[in-house]
Amino acid sequence: MSEVKNIFLIGVGGQGTILTSKILSKGFLENGYDVKMAEIHGMSQRGGTVTTQIRYGKKVFSPVIEKGTADIIVAFEKSEALRYVDYLKKGGSLVINNYEIQPYTVAVGMSSYPENVLETYKALVKDVLIIDAFQIAKELGNTKCMNVVLLGALVKMLKLDHIDWKKLISEIVPEKAVALNINAFEKGYKNN
Repeated sequence: MSEVKNIFLIGVGGQGTILTSKILSKGFLENGYDVKMAEIHGMSQRGGTVTTQIRYGKKVFSPVIEKGTADIIVAFEKSEALRYVDYLKKGGSLVINNYEIQPYTVAVGMSSYPENVLETYKALVKDVLIIDAFQIAKELGNTKCMNVVLLGALVKMLKLDHIDWKKLISEIVPEKAVALNINAFEKGYKNN
């Protein structure tokens, strides 16, 4: 087993950030890794930020990812990673869903959505994968599987092919959504 790896997931309530974290954590545990996970729901039921930190490896002592130590950040909404990009280590990777959710303050005209978000990421981080997970999920017939599209992209980026992710998806998601989510995983995996 390898050194400890740190995955930081960030999204907006309702995007499936926590479900994705559960699939990842179970996959790591079932494959002999020590895993620690921490979730922060915030105001997730009102469209607020949700973050999950997952650390896995031979021996993990804490679920907390400190600033400058995340191997990868996955942003389920394109502007969400702006507040947490300082958690990414030098040489780390970003997976960005090219999808915009306007916060309440933007919707009512109290503030504006950040401009040139994707260009900002590219200027800050060398390894950036931008994926249209929402659009892929929409083409599959259900935008709720966007998180599993991102999971597929993440698995490929981290070279985690030795884990049976399709089996895990079929064990965790509701039975009626298994085929859709396996298809979403495959599309995300092939998209990068």
